[in-house]
Amino acid sequence: MFASELAGLAEEEERPKKRAPWGVIALVLLTGLALIRNGSGEFDVGPPQPASAAAAESRATPGAFERTPDPLPYSMPDRVRIPSIRVDAPVMAVGLDADGWVGAPPPEDPNLAGWFTGAVTPGEKGTAIVVGHVDNKQGPAVFYGLGALKPGHRVEIARQDGKTAVFEIYGIEVFEKDNFPGDRVYGSKGSPELRVITCGGGFSKQNGYDGNVVAFARLAEVR
Repeated sequence: MFASELAGLAEEEERPKKRAPWGVIALVLLTGLALIRNGSGEFDVGPPQPASAAAAESRATPGAFERTPDPLPYSMPDRVRIPSIRVDAPVMAVGLDADGWVGAPPPEDPNLAGWFTGAVTPGEKGTAIVVGHVDNKQGPAVFYGLGALKPGHRVEIARQDGKTAVFEIYGIEVFEKDNFPGDRVYGSKGSPELRVITCGGGFSKQNGYDGNVVAFARLAEVR
């Protein structure tokens, strides 16, 4: 390999990795695909579900913060922390699975979240997507308590560039997977937003969970 080719390769490696093409997220928007199609559901007490008041908040236009931070550049997420429900978990990249559903981390690791590569990184302009399991056969998983979140709670995303994007919840809701509003959940609002998604709703042995719990949040602080 010539020296000029080596230099070109080095420059490419230094550039930020490109996210999946817009066509990937557009496919999700058009089809309204949901998240994880199953879960263990083997526990007498199921995961908490969003309260009706909190669900109503997610249908409203989020109020403006006193000072909305400027969008951040591309940087992949490292960890997600949600202090109010004691979440502190590493984040891995996930895409679409073989059937075209938004993927999820391996269910064997209960404390692992996934960032959907078809969307922006957390803190960029647009809507970032973080997903995770609600449970597995051993017990509750990373986002078991997601349905207990309320407006005003915060989600912290530590990024590889050393910055932490702090998002404030403005709504949380559970949607049926057969009627999942992909455009509303995944679509860009023109500012840095975040969706945190896990399974929820009713459960059957045959079909798993019949819904997804979605937390809606907007960038409130950068540390």
